[in-house]
Amino acid sequence: QVQLAESGGGLVQAGGSLRLSCVDSGRTLGYADMGWFRQAPGKEREFVATINWSGSKTYYADSVKGRFTISRDNAKNTMSLQMNSLKPEDTAVYYCVAKWGGYSGSQSPDEYQLWGQGTQVSVSS
Repeated sequence: QVQLAESGGGLVQAGGSLRLSCVDSGRTLGYADMGWFRQAPGKEREFVATINWSGSKTYYADSVKGRFTISRDNAKNTMSLQMNSLKPEDTAVYYCVAKWGGYSGSQSPDEYQLWGQGTQVSVSS
């Protein structure tokens, strides 16, 4: 059974960095598009970034473009999100997601079939 597990969240000051990781503890996700969504208290889930199955295409929300970098290592069944220049508005629970088929840059959470449990990222001002 495919399961996604996130790690790397925590508390950081504004301007700092964090690196989130997502591991597939089940079978390989080599042909799945993967990505990250986030949800802040009282808000809807928000698209952050996605990467296609081969790692050749990446997509970012305007709010994180230039600050966040998504990457994956299919040999290790892992995906990462390097977050730099963090801002208080980046505070949220971050979810690792995966999907098979469709547009690899989709920003709709409904198109992602698999979700991790989430990891908290808190940025203090």
